[in-house]
Amino acid sequence: MFLTTKIFHQFRPYRLPQLLLLAATCVMPSVAAAEALSLKQAETLFIARNRELLNARRLTESAEADVISAAAPPNPSLAIATSRISPTIGVGPGRLSDKRVDTVIGLSQLIERGNKRELRTGAAEFSAAAARSDEADAGRQLRFQLHAAYFDLALAQERLQIAESGAALLEKSVAAAERRHQAGDIAETELTRIRVEALRVRNEARQARSERERAQLGLAYLIGHETQAATLGAADPWPEIAGRDSSAATDTLINNRADVRAAQARVGAAEKARDLARALRTRDVTAGLQYERFPGDTANNSYGFAVSIPLFTRYQYAGEIRRAEVELQAAQEQVERVRALALAEIRRAESELDGAIERARRAGQQLLPASAKAAAGAEFAYSRGAIGVMDLLDAQRQHHAARIEAATAAADHARALAAWRSATRITD
Repeated sequence: MFLTTKIFHQFRPYRLPQLLLLAATCVMPSVAAAEALSLKQAETLFIARNRELLNARRLTESAEADVISAAAPPNPSLAIATSRISPTIGVGPGRLSDKRVDTVIGLSQLIERGNKRELRTGAAEFSAAAARSDEADAGRQLRFQLHAAYFDLALAQERLQIAESGAALLEKSVAAAERRHQAGDIAETELTRIRVEALRVRNEARQARSERERAQLGLAYLIGHETQAATLGAADPWPEIAGRDSSAATDTLINNRADVRAAQARVGAAEKARDLARALRTRDVTAGLQYERFPGDTANNSYGFAVSIPLFTRYQYAGEIRRAEVELQAAQEQVERVRALALAEIRRAESELDGAIERARRAGQQLLPASAKAAAGAEFAYSRGAIGVMDLLDAQRQHHAARIEAATAAADHARALAAWRSATRITD
């Protein structure tokens, strides 16, 4: 933050901490006006209203409905036919039973053989399990996007606060410098330089406000809160900087990831589909009963029984079987591909988190205190005429940049931590 003005008369009693408090007070109304959400509150809204997550749930429900369809046995068929209707006399007079027509009533039932219904149900159950894992994986990835958007907003808020506090102090510095210039205490060039610096920081504050608005829109979409995007704010502090837990075995993390479980479930579905394709060579039987009524003499009425069996004289489902075998092989290869991608994601997340922890510690524990000390020393030296205004402004710019870097490093650590937790998330 730009901490000029200790040399100006109205700021002589203040030390560096008091100036920081004053700067924060200048910008608190613009931040406090927002609806401050904790990350937990944002997750609650995300689970209830995120459109992509809701769509994943509908796909799961659709796959579960397919299990009901697959488990249902074939329905019987009822057929009614009328024949021997005379074109000259029609059906004849009298009651319905006296009509001069033949009536045939038939009932048929397909009898599946080769365990087809069980195989079909098993394939649907594996597909439903894959859909549930897909939903969990979608939630995992979307939750990471939520955390990243939340910390983007937190960073934008902090950058805006830093910029606005610096701009507010520089504007007061300009007013004090103008009075000192009128009194002949400082030269015109020093006044001009302070004015230029004040304009630059005001532009930076405006840019920071735009960045906060973009971050609000990004978070609002993920929680289905677009109409109130301008009121959103992040309330949680930055996550504590600590080493990551590496106690869980990598194979365990990979095997329990939702995307790996989905791929494995699809292998099971493909195996059932292959067995079902092979079962097509087992002939299904259609059995039927028939009643035929003749007009007039009821003694002529008759009953019948029919059985229909397909003959595989030209084709024996070789194409379906081959396709199912290829799809099974593809599903098995997909498991290895997903496992490799999961391992790469975990390793990348671990590396990025380790680097982010180191940067955040260095920025917060070394860079920021050193820059604050240098800025305070520059103000003290300038107040006694030991350095010029450009040296003072340079020291203040460095402290401002250090504050921005510390906030950015904290945000990078928060995002890296969220990415690592997402990559190593174990589903129930």
